[in-house]
Amino acid sequence: MSEAATTVDIGLQPLPPLGGFARFSTVDYPGHLCAVLYTQGCPCRCRYCHNPHLQPGRGHSGISWPAIMAWLATRAGLLDAVAFCGGEPTAHKSLRAALRQVRALGFGTALHTSGIYPYNFSQMLPYVDWVGFDVKAPPARYAAVTGVPGSEVRVRDSMEWLLSGNVAYEIRTTVHPAILDTADLIAIARWLELLGVSRWVLQSFNPAGCVNGDLVTSYAPIDHELLDELRGYVPDISVR
Repeated sequence: MSEAATTVDIGLQPLPPLGGFARFSTVDYPGHLCAVLYTQGCPCRCRYCHNPHLQPGRGHSGISWPAIMAWLATRAGLLDAVAFCGGEPTAHKSLRAALRQVRALGFGTALHTSGIYPYNFSQMLPYVDWVGFDVKAPPARYAAVTGVPGSEVRVRDSMEWLLSGNVAYEIRTTVHPAILDTADLIAIARWLELLGVSRWVLQSFNPAGCVNGDLVTSYAPIDHELLDELRGYVPDISVR
């Protein structure tokens, strides 16, 4: 993947700038073997982010869309799907074109998103088979966790789009006691219950790639008694 060009002209706008590519993954689309494409750019500044190098939208990289598409064409029948991660993939309206191109090759599609761009997200949903949706905080603390004023409204709108459709999804929250305390997790659980969410994945903080030293040294596992209380609101909770 050494071509200098990073985008392909699709007649409307270039495809999203890529910041990374993994040929095989068994975890980015549960139950499926997929390739993973990482887009550049994210407005959120979550302290626990393990891909902080993808937060800025740097544009050019050594990863070319023509090379990616050519490689994917040789994997028809071998891979099930392509997952789009970030950064925040929905920051790029042209992701819809990328999803359509991948589906035209016969692959399923997965999208990992924070829901921070609800309109873009709604336009991409018809071309997505599975969504990994990050709920980062209770509504009252969303801006404090993401660094994006008004993000709770954007995320709520995206959640409504997701829950009103027929796309398979996973709602998950990264847990670190220095960011979300017991009251925060209970508030999230109550919010999800109101939205009609019955399954919730709590992701243990992953220190890999995190540049915040305080978080790396202060992590504590999720308390089992708290899990029992949270299941009073969302019955199916798993810890990953």
